[in-house]
Amino acid sequence: HSLSLSFTFPTSSTGGSSSSNYSSRRFHRIQHGQCTYTFILPEEEGAGGAPCRESKASSPQRNGNSFQRDSPLPEQEFPSQKIQQLENIMENNTQWLQKIENYIKESLKMEMAQLQQNVVVFFFFLARQVLNQTSRLEIQMLENSLSTNKLEMQLMVQTNEISKLHDKNNVLEDKMQEMELRHREELETLKKEKGSLQVLVGRQSGVIRELENQLSRATGNSTALQRQQQEMMDTVHNLLHLCSKDGVEEEKRFRDCADLYQAGFRKNAVYTIHINPQETKKVFCNMETAGGGWTVIQRREDGSVDFQKTWKEYKTGFGSVTAEHWLGNEYVYQLTSQRQYVLRVELTDWDGHQAFSLYDRFKIGSEKQNYRLFLKSHSGTAGRQSSLVIHGADFSTKDMDNDNCLCKCALMFTGGWWFDACGPSNLNGMYFTHGQHIGKQNGIKWHYFKGPSYSLRATAMMIRPLDFS
Repeated sequence: HSLSLSFTFPTSSTGGSSSSNYSSRRFHRIQHGQCTYTFILPEEEGAGGAPCRESKASSPQRNGNSFQRDSPLPEQEFPSQKIQQLENIMENNTQWLQKIENYIKESLKMEMAQLQQNVVVFFFFLARQVLNQTSRLEIQMLENSLSTNKLEMQLMVQTNEISKLHDKNNVLEDKMQEMELRHREELETLKKEKGSLQVLVGRQSGVIRELENQLSRATGNSTALQRQQQEMMDTVHNLLHLCSKDGVEEEKRFRDCADLYQAGFRKNAVYTIHINPQETKKVFCNMETAGGGWTVIQRREDGSVDFQKTWKEYKTGFGSVTAEHWLGNEYVYQLTSQRQYVLRVELTDWDGHQAFSLYDRFKIGSEKQNYRLFLKSHSGTAGRQSSLVIHGADFSTKDMDNDNCLCKCALMFTGGWWFDACGPSNLNGMYFTHGQHIGKQNGIKWHYFKGPSYSLRATAMMIRPLDFS
């Protein structure tokens, strides 16, 4: 850049225009680098101007007016004085110029030093920023490279997994095809076997019908034999009744099966007993189990009899004494009122396992007492704890609710029983066949033998005098 500086030094003048004086002046230029400095030098005044002031070193030949400013110098001394003045002025100007030049140089040096320092600082800061940015970029590139490597590894692993799954899929497809072929072959074989089985079932159905007919005839024959046996026993009883003391024994009255056993009857069969002096009752006597002499009061074995009966039916009894039956609450009440009895409950599950519960005292109350149950001293193999209520419970049926539950246990669990609060047993519940006996709350249950929802296959309740031996 070009920089021009002008310095004007004042001169004394007495006249003349400023433009003429300015044009007659000299200029001094100094070039420093790219900068140019211009100085206007003072000149002597023209003809119309006033003379310069005299110096203290002027000639002593002045007259008495030499101290006056406007007093003229002698004619012969004017050039040398003028030259001396100009030299002094030039020397002063030169000194001024040197000072200004030195000042400018110093200023320029300081500015250049400051500028260089600023440039160095700027470049240092810029370099640091560039270095930091480069470091960041390098770190980011390194992280991107690591991420790329990880992604490549994951991609390779997934590719391998996909390849393995593809191989497994091919193997599974082959196995599926083989299984389909086997399935088709098995279906064809099953179809053929089904046809053969259908033919066989048809034949077996005919055989089964024939066997049923034979069984019916055999049952009829058995019933006829039992009838003949009963008639013979009645005949014997009548003969004994006709005998007198003088040669023939008086007819003996059997109160229960224990009396028959002690009289010599040792076969399981239907016998007639005297419930009271005026009434007889046919009962089934078990003469083989646990020493014999047991009078059966309840039996379940095949579900042929519906035990969801009324109060009256449970009172008088129902079913066949040779099969499923309930002897009757009234008859059991009369039997247990004449002597002390024990109760034996026999149970059979669907796996053929048998168990029993024995009570040393068994008795039920009258109808006015709702045939209330009384028991003592439980033992046996059908559970450590009694499934019958030891402290006693009233009998309930679907039309006579005597339980201790807000619900009607006889309606909910079916049958007539000593439910108490729908307790842990009910041998008169609904009969369920094999395969349907699990998870049945209303079945034939004995809680401490097979649990609360297992329906048993067969049961029997028998009584015998406490003093039987």
